[in-house]
Amino acid sequence: MNWDRIAGNWKQVKGAAREQWGKLTDSDWETVAGQKDQLVGKIQERYGITRDEAQKQADSWADAQRDAEMHSSTRL
Repeated sequence: MNWDRIAGNWKQVKGAAREQWGKLTDSDWETVAGQKDQLVGKIQERYGITRDEAQKQADSWADAQRDAEMHSSTRL
């Protein structure tokens, strides 16, 4: 799933993101609001990892969302 789709479907995918990054606060999630750069920054801040690693995590999560979306649409 690309980030434009994530931003557009943020209310639907936010729960999966919360499960992935449980250390982020409610305030963090309000700031993120589907924006990749904001999510990467909050992951970096809360988990004490490099921006590069946070970017990799966000990309991997987005890929998993895309795969899940494709899998569920093929069941119809």
